[in-house]
Amino acid sequence: MKTLSNGEFFGQTNETLSLGGLIITDTEYTHSFVDWHYHENPYFTFLLQGNMTEGNKKETYDCSAGTLLYHHWEDAHYNIKPDIFTRGFHIEVRENWFEKFQLSKDQTEGSFNIKNPASKLLIHQIFKETKINDASFELSVNQLLLKIFNQLSNQKENLGKKPIWVKQIDEILHENSTEKLSLEELSQTLNIHPMHLSRDFHKYFHCNLGEYLRKLKVEKSLKLLNEYESLSELALECGFSDQSHFNRCFKENIGITPLKYKNLLK
Repeated sequence: MKTLSNGEFFGQTNETLSLGGLIITDTEYTHSFVDWHYHENPYFTFLLQGNMTEGNKKETYDCSAGTLLYHHWEDAHYNIKPDIFTRGFHIEVRENWFEKFQLSKDQTEGSFNIKNPASKLLIHQIFKETKINDASFELSVNQLLLKIFNQLSNQKENLGKKPIWVKQIDEILHENSTEKLSLEELSQTLNIHPMHLSRDFHKYFHCNLGEYLRKLKVEKSLKLLNEYESLSELALECGFSDQSHFNRCFKENIGITPLKYKNLLK
């Protein structure tokens, strides 16, 4: 089985950045099939454009733009790519980075699909920082990545402790993020009191219901950003009241406007 070393990925890597134990790459996937292999270091794969299928020993993922995967070090997997342009953004984390920030690289194990919109938006922020690459670039990237590992750690601690309604409401919100939802309707669907839902939502999602929905809408807009010429049409497609509301929410979560981010993707 092939082992890939620091910064090595199958395909055409168009940009590589190295800083303080992190290797960040922007890669076009060119292989229709990549046989079982593993990487020397833990890393994140974030699909910026296109589609692919990835399989490991436990699961198979159908990945589209916006998919965020984490791979533990030396965790074997394979990839299949259709005949379309597919682009991945990778953050590879070397052992000295974990040591510098007093983290164990074995704290987050296995390979898995990260669906938390907050983590995905943080990855988009890291991508933005790599393209802007100003004087605070390294500080920002490290801070954002530490936030992601903190979120993964919190999810691991809460695994098995969450009440049933937490998974149920997450599925409902993901599937209906563009619809007009009310606290009363959600409470009835989940069969829990509105006060209980309002009080405990923050405990498990670390933000209120409205903030979580806005994150889901911004995440959806990022998946579709290259497919829409009109930002006003994109705003309506993603459930925003108008383009002004879309721009405001996007900037709150990513730090720049949708148009500026779209230009960074080119």
